[in-house]
Amino acid sequence: MAAPAFHAGERVWHERHGIAERMAEIGPRAIRDFMPDQHRELFAELPFVLLGVVDPHGQPRAVLLAGPRGFIRSPDARTLELRFAYASEPALVRDLSPGVVLGLLGIQPHTRRRNRANGFVVSCTDGTLVIRVAQSFGNCPKYITQREAHFEPQSNAASRRVAAGGATLSEVAQKIVANADTFFIASAASGSRTEHAPPAGADISHRGGAPGFVQLEQSERGTVLLVPDYVGNYMFNTLGNLTVHPRAGLLFLDFDHGDVLSIEVDTSILSDPARLELSVRAHRLERGSSPLRWDA
Repeated sequence: MAAPAFHAGERVWHERHGIAERMAEIGPRAIRDFMPDQHRELFAELPFVLLGVVDPHGQPRAVLLAGPRGFIRSPDARTLELRFAYASEPALVRDLSPGVVLGLLGIQPHTRRRNRANGFVVSCTDGTLVIRVAQSFGNCPKYITQREAHFEPQSNAASRRVAAGGATLSEVAQKIVANADTFFIASAASGSRTEHAPPAGADISHRGGAPGFVQLEQSERGTVLLVPDYVGNYMFNTLGNLTVHPRAGLLFLDFDHGDVLSIEVDTSILSDPARLELSVRAHRLERGSSPLRWDA
């Protein structure tokens, strides 16, 4: 890549861990401005993908897109076309205009493969999202619980049962979080939707652990989530983003019942050891809406 691989927020964490020189060397090799063939092939196999998008109010949001295998195609090494059949945030996706930055996570839990791509919208019309890739890189298989996803459109509820709320999670939402071994977190290097130059865009990442690794606390502010920051690939994409833009969007999937829980949060980073403190601002629960069914 000709552009810097990491932005100022990420470099703060590299300096803090004494790896700045190493990451400055590794970054341009590990983060490409095109997708290698193995990444393009993985995306084509997936029945779902996760997007990180900044909404018009500067709030990062995590979105699930799904379709039959092959709904994602890559006509060239810098382009992805997603002919999706389901979006967890349909209004937000319909609003994606050319130039909007986004992050994309392709994850195949049963093989524990995951690839990331960051870029911007070329077009979004008639259920087809076209993305121009500006960054492409792989992630390690750590903390991925193995389960296989199947797209079953007939299982998608005919009409979505949506419950929305504020800073206190409902009892059902709390149960989903408390039992989770997986969630996804969308973040961004700023609240702008249209900064094209990588790496100052949107991002989405996987977080995993044993059920209960996300702790819930109730306070005068509402519901607060505490999440340990386990050792990863030392890129510090999420923590770097939250350092400069401390808002995030979370997505939890109920793998047994097809529920989709989206949460908007304000974040704080607690060090020694590093943890994320996520203060709920708003949440949205769709009961049984996901067309994905899972084999353990």
